[in-house]
Amino acid sequence: MLQRGLLCLSVGAKTQTEALDLIDRFGSAADIIEIRLDFFEDPDPQPFLQLSRTPLLFTHRPDWEGGHFHGPEAARIQPLLKAAAAGAAYIDCELRAPERSRQLLREATAVSGSRLLFSWHDFLHTPAWPALHAVLQQMRQAGCDVGKIVTMAHSQLDVLRILRLLAEAITTSFPLAAFCMGQPGMISRLATVELGGYMTYCAVPGAEATAPGQLDIEQARTILDQFATAPRARTERVYGH
Repeated sequence: MLQRGLLCLSVGAKTQTEALDLIDRFGSAADIIEIRLDFFEDPDPQPFLQLSRTPLLFTHRPDWEGGHFHGPEAARIQPLLKAAAAGAAYIDCELRAPERSRQLLREATAVSGSRLLFSWHDFLHTPAWPALHAVLQQMRQAGCDVGKIVTMAHSQLDVLRILRLLAEAITTSFPLAAFCMGQPGMISRLATVELGGYMTYCAVPGAEATAPGQLDIEQARTILDQFATAPRARTERVYGH
């Protein structure tokens, strides 16, 4: 039986003070907390590392991958290197980032013991299977500890295609978070953690989601816990009736 994936609370707020308050109020419901440094004017990871007892994932998402950071690449990577040096549990780096950025983070996380996550997003659609499979192959070969592939779903077929990646990842023992954004993709955010996905991302209750289609973490935890404790119906084949 596959082990259930993790619930990651994605925190994006206008200020560090507000983000720290949200973590204090809702962080206990999460297995991991993602700190979206690109939401802040001062992307310093240290205050979060001092407060949170829950493992932290630091992301500094650039505008070319749907984030809020608009500056030079060297400045974008610096807070992530600082977070790794301070012993953050996870560091997110875009698969499309320059190789220099990825190499610096590979070296930093190798020293600190942080787990390096390479992420890839398509905010417009879900590519055909050969393109998705190629992204997964590139991610596996790029030297990360965890992968994340997220696309925009416009139909149930898009959802089935992205979840197919999990079977490939499981057979190669590659930890992968894979699901879809958008209304049709909401079900994949829950299904992925029951089908071998490494984790899913959830919103702060009552706050604006950091990506389209996110459930808040209390909703996700409740639904998954109910599913886990629901009695399994016994299926029997009846002949002649």
